[in-house]
Amino acid sequence: MNHPFFKYLVLFFLILSSVFLGGCWDRQELNNLALVTAAGIDKKSDGTIELIVLTIVPKGETGQQGTSGGTSVKTFVRKATGKTLAEAMSKLQEILPRQIFWGICKVFIIDEEIAKEGIASHIDFILRYPQIRESTNIFISSVKVKKVLSLLPPLERDISEVLKELVSLKIGMDVSTKDLAEMMISESGDLGVPWIKILPPEKGKGKQTIAYITGTAIFKKDKMIGHIDDSVTRGVLWLRDEIELSTVSLKPGETDGYISLKSLNAKTELIPKIENGKWKIVFKASTENDIVQNSTPLDVSNPKVAEKLQKLLEKRIEKKVEVALNVVQKDMKADIFGFAEAFHRKYPKIWKKEKDNWDNIYPDVAVSTDINAHVRRQGMNSINPKFPKNEVKEE
Repeated sequence: MNHPFFKYLVLFFLILSSVFLGGCWDRQELNNLALVTAAGIDKKSDGTIELIVLTIVPKGETGQQGTSGGTSVKTFVRKATGKTLAEAMSKLQEILPRQIFWGICKVFIIDEEIAKEGIASHIDFILRYPQIRESTNIFISSVKVKKVLSLLPPLERDISEVLKELVSLKIGMDVSTKDLAEMMISESGDLGVPWIKILPPEKGKGKQTIAYITGTAIFKKDKMIGHIDDSVTRGVLWLRDEIELSTVSLKPGETDGYISLKSLNAKTELIPKIENGKWKIVFKASTENDIVQNSTPLDVSNPKVAEKLQKLLEKRIEKKVEVALNVVQKDMKADIFGFAEAFHRKYPKIWKKEKDNWDNIYPDVAVSTDINAHVRRQGMNSINPKFPKNEVKEE
């Protein structure tokens, strides 16, 4: 028994037993916590900010303010004001009988007025506060945050679930607190954050409605300078290599009907070049697509038809990118595409000299495209038994 192996074995079991027998002396009981699922800040007329939180009451407890439309989980909204977010949080705790728990907070919404003044100080607190997770999604709201958090969605438990689900569908930008921090310390420092509005409720449904993502708020540094709609945002996603779900309907030539394609695998790359003092970016993209619907009389198994569809899709992507560049690069002059990062990586010495002049260089960066779209599967032929033309007219 004096063998060293047994001594280590005994020591191992002593440590293991101490872990399991130690109990949960520091565990906080669920019924002692105010569980925050969503939060946000509004601008007050006196210059202070108002922190609003949406909390849930676990099943079996009473005293709820409202019931969500989709489940029996009880929710309520509380608010407090302060000169800073930290002060507002402290005051909020004073009026809640339970300790605020931020560990399950899914979304944080910032009022448009605050976004226009600057969000750096508020994001600083969010990043420093240990309970708020880096995966918490950030949104900019066109309406007051209190109104958004008071919504009763018809399907999900609360509005935090709605926004989290919409983000997961990749219909717009997906920006967490970590993503936002990385953009703020990037070479350009410009930001793009999901922009939300409230969907008007149906007649007779009361407050049963949702907030939905309807574009992107654009920031120069930490100040919001405007917003773009869904269509322009799609071009932004292409440039940022964040396209995951995309379905487009194309009309080949003068043929009746449309052919719809679903993108299954899209990859994009920004290739920077500095030639003769001119700064350029090559946008290189490749995408594989399946035909999911054919309402035309065309035989999509015909290679000529497939080739024409690929060209049309390449033109569609090029147009999306062109529109995004015209609005965001030329008009807003905000680099949310990562151009600065691309040049910094490839030309570190030149970048070091020209970094402070980037705001003047960026709007004039010439962008060319190299897009390759491929129709991978044609699916079943049209149910129309007649194919009067086995090819498509050139536009």
